[in-house]
Amino acid sequence: MQGFEAAYDEHVWDVYGFFGYRVRRREEAEDLTQVTFERALKAWNRFDPERASAKTWLLVIAHNVLVDHYRRSSVRPEDPLPVEDVESVSGLREPQTEIDERGLGPSPEVEDALAQLTDREREVIALRFGGDLKGAEIAEITGLTLANVQQLLSRSLRGMRKRIEEPSGAEGTDAG
Repeated sequence: MQGFEAAYDEHVWDVYGFFGYRVRRREEAEDLTQVTFERALKAWNRFDPERASAKTWLLVIAHNVLVDHYRRSSVRPEDPLPVEDVESVSGLREPQTEIDERGLGPSPEVEDALAQLTDREREVIALRFGGDLKGAEIAEITGLTLANVQQLLSRSLRGMRKRIEEPSGAEGTDAG
């Protein structure tokens, strides 16, 4: 079990981050993270590091946990948790994180921009930034080509940047 403990310590925040982009509440992300690691522990003897990294394997399990969660609850992904490290790829400023009635959440601008993405775009964004996966790993999990993953990331981030940088509505800014 030493290998499992090390995988947990190293990747728990990647799994939690993935769920943070896909579910409404922090408690829900925590519960789904717990379910993911319970499943991983039960299946640890089947983990093959020759086929995938521990992080990729865990995020495949997390993806399946999320699909099961949606099927059971008929919930659709809506309000994500904080977007982190988006600046490094997209040029977006890191969102201000505040406590609101749901718990920890992204700035309203980032939340709104994420909400306007398709499910597929949000999934790719969640795997990239929440799960901290590379394009090839995302392609493996989703069954998309690497070129498609890169295109989805690029288009999604450009759209988010545009929505965040352009004021919504015709209101101007007050200078004084």
